[in-house]
Parts: sequence; structure tokens; C-alpha cells
Amino acid sequence: MLPTENRLRRRQDFAAAVRRGRRAGRPLLVVHLRRDATHPHVPGESTPPARAGFVVSKAVGGAVQRNRVKRKLRHLVRERLSLLPPGSLVVVRALPDAGNADHAQLALDLDAALKRLLGRDTHGDAEGRVAQ
Repeated sequence: MLPTENRLRRRQDFAAAVRRGRRAGRPLLVVHLRRDATHPHVPGESTPPARAGFVVSKAVGGAVQRNRVKRKLRHLVRERLSLLPPGSLVVVRALPDAGNADHAQLALDLDAALKRLLGRDTHGDAEGRVAQ
């Protein structure tokens, strides 16, 4: 479960991430990231926390399967909250094949999408230089 301060709940927050953020698509999911968004629910907070939301449509499967995918994705994102810049909004949209995917496959796709959006490379820095 994501902590309350890290959850996207309002339609406007989801729309801001999807419409004004960057997108990275993978076979099982699409991740939308908007950096430097303000936190509308906490006035005066200088560094708002990163917040995440999930979209799992009926194309993924029945209610049980959709909820299972959402639980897996929430768990994966919770482990990666520290990678996200403060104030960022993340929307993870599950694609139909996510219903049949296991935890490890979802983790690989989520990691690849976040690396692309955050400009991080596991073997070098953002410009592609290898760390020495």
C-alpha cells in the first residue's frame, strides 16, 4: 500500500501527469511522469513528495485480475518512490497483457520505463558516459 501522501486521487492530478508529462511505453505498461508538480492538498509545503496513481482498465481482465495487477504495481512503485524527484506525478497505465504477467515481468517494464523517463542508465550517466 502506498502512503497517503504518495497517492494520486484527483482527476486533475491524473490529467496533469498524462497531458503535461513525458511518456514511456513498454509491452506491459505505459508510465507517464510529470516533474515539479505542486501539491494542491498541502499548502506551504516546500518539497512535496512524489505521488503515483494507477489506471487498469477492463481490457486487462475481470475485477479480480485488475485488482491483482493494481496491487503488484502499487508494491513496485512503493519500492521505487525514492528514485522519483520530489513533486513529481507518476501515472502507471497497465496494458492488456499485464493481466497475464508475473511480478518480475512488471518490475522489468516499470524499471525500464522509469530509467527512460528519469534519464538514468545503469551502465553510465545521463549523457551515456561510463562511470570510472
